[in-house]
Amino acid sequence: MAQDRKSLIHNLPERSTRSERDRGKAEDAVRTLLRYIGEEPGREGLLRTPLRVVKAYEFLTEGYQQNPKTAINGALFVEEDYQEMILCKDLDFYSLCEHHMLPFMGKAHVAYLPNKRIVGISKLARMVEIYCRRLQVQERLTTQIASTIMEEIEPLGVAVVLEAEHMCMRMRGVQKQNSWVTTSAMLGVFRTNHETRHEFMNLLRDGR
Repeated sequence: MAQDRKSLIHNLPERSTRSERDRGKAEDAVRTLLRYIGEEPGREGLLRTPLRVVKAYEFLTEGYQQNPKTAINGALFVEEDYQEMILCKDLDFYSLCEHHMLPFMGKAHVAYLPNKRIVGISKLARMVEIYCRRLQVQERLTTQIASTIMEEIEPLGVAVVLEAEHMCMRMRGVQKQNSWVTTSAMLGVFRTNHETRHEFMNLLRDGR
C-alpha cells in the first residue's frame, strides 16, 4: 500500500514549459472552437477572448507548475508534546474535471495525527490548492492530498474528505441540480483505529 501511495505521488505529469509559441497555438485552438460552435472570432466582442481563455486556463492549471513536496519542505517543526488530532476543515476549493474540463468545487477537510512533527497549517490548504489546479477526478484528488501529507510529514495517520458539486452533472448530462459527491481517504490510524476515525467524523459534524 505504501508503494502504491508513492507511485500515485511521483507518477505525475512533468512540469510543463509554457512558451509564447505554445500560447499562440492555444489561442488558435480557442478560435477554432469558437468557429465550431458557430461564432466568429473576428467580431469585436471576441477579439481578445482567445487570450483571456488561455490566461484563465494557465491560472486554473498552475498546479502543474508547482511541486507539492517543495511546498511542505521548510514548514515542518518538531513538537513532541502535542499528539492530538489536527483538523483543518471547510477549505474552499475548485478544480476542473478531466472528462469535460468543467468545474467542480466544494469543501475540503484535512486532518492528521502528528508523530513528533507538525506542519504549518497553511501548508494543508496549500496541498489542496496545488492538486486542485490540475485536471482531476475527485477520487484521485482526495487520495493525492492524503498520500502526499502522509509521505512528507510521516504522521500516525491522515484523513481527507472532499465534498463537491460537479458542473458536468448540473449543466449537462443528467442535470441533477442538487447533487453532491463525497470522497474520503483514510490512512494510518484513521484506517485501522475505529475510535480515531470516529473522532474525526464527529469533529466534521460539530460546529467550528
